Amino acid sequence: MTNRILVTGGAGFIGSHYVRTLLGAHGPGDVGVTVLDKLTYAGNPANLDAVRDSAGFAFEQGDICDAPLVDRLVAQHDQIVHFAAETHVDRSITGADPFVQTNVVGTQILLDAALRHGIGTFVHISTDEVYGSVDHACPETDPLHPSSPYSASKAASDLLVLSYHRTHGLDTRVLRCTNNFGHHQFPEKVIPLFITNLLQGRKVPLYGDGLNVREWLHIDDHVRGIELVRTQGRAGEIYNIGGGTELTNRELTQRLLTACGVGWEMVDFVPDRKGHDRRYSVDFTKIRTELAYRPAKDFDTALAETVAWYHANRAWWEPLRAHDLAVA
Repeated sequence: MTNRILVTGGAGFIGSHYVRTLLGAHGPGDVGVTVLDKLTYAGNPANLDAVRDSAGFAFEQGDICDAPLVDRLVAQHDQIVHFAAETHVDRSITGADPFVQTNVVGTQILLDAALRHGIGTFVHISTDEVYGSVDHACPETDPLHPSSPYSASKAASDLLVLSYHRTHGLDTRVLRCTNNFGHHQFPEKVIPLFITNLLQGRKVPLYGDGLNVREWLHIDDHVRGIELVRTQGRAGEIYNIGGGTELTNRELTQRLLTACGVGWEMVDFVPDRKGHDRRYSVDFTKIRTELAYRPAKDFDTALAETVAWYHANRAWWEPLRAHDLAVA
């Protein structure tokens, strides 16, 4: 029997790759997918072109804060994988309201519908940023210390999701990932922003001293981890997932400059972001031990592939760069 999965935010960077993977040649083969996406600036219908003609695919443009729409769609599905979120830290600093509405209220609306209609599994995609700036690799049991309105809204949604398991017995599972990268990423995030700037002969903005540390996770590895959590994870549990490569922003910038054949003359050092976390790091022993997850993508190889993709797909990203983007 086909398992119907509602994927919120499925036209975005990670969500669309998840959908393409589920419905692709190497997908599980026993699923149908409905994408619910508001198609804000970061949602792109073209990201789903590869699966649009699949017999198991359906698309609904709409907002997760639209309770009647959400109720109708949830009633038709067996599981939910919830990507839909406002995610850009800088945008949250200049205006937090959309982050609270989408990330907190929207998640609550989905949870209520899931509870009403007996959804089997609710997988919630979160972020390592909920732990705040750290000097160690955080296990899932660490307290939450979000620094930005974005990460605070994600921490709130995490707690809501977990509360529906504890209070109502709903099968909810939370996945906290490190920084993602790969093809089809909207060029406001640091890697695609830097690549597209450099391909257009523009300088790249590097915050502060550039010594902030991030751990990098390719979307292929993230999607594999999501599927492991959806199919084999435990109800009410949190799973950290990382790619295993930690770099300072200076180190990342050097790799991108080298990949694009330019030097440090193409870097502008800009004032640091408000509340800029120094380091994110997660301990993902739990998903390795319980679900046999291992990152398979070599970072440098995957970064070179990502640069090559943006070089070959200017028609996809150049219209997006026609607008002024926030500094990543």
